[in-house]
Amino acid sequence: MPVPLTLEAAALFADVPVVVEIDLDRRMMRLRDILALTTGSIISMPKAAGDYLDIYVGGAPVGRGEVVVLEKNVGVRITMFEPKA
Repeated sequence: MPVPLTLEAAALFADVPVVVEIDLDRRMMRLRDILALTTGSIISMPKAAGDYLDIYVGGAPVGRGEVVVLEKNVGVRITMFEPKA
């Protein structure tokens, strides 16, 4: 039977790096278009400020976020975060 992870026990792993992924979009492209890509090429995505994205940690879905624009950068505001233990 699994033992629930306490905050104290989780703190032991606080410095372990994990992969966080934000699912911006998936795009189908023709091979000829992929072969034409070069440094500086732009692939447009349909997401805009205010759109929602899925957030994954270690490949597992843990939440959702909203696209935000911060000066010249694009970021994600976490709107729901529920990692499964």
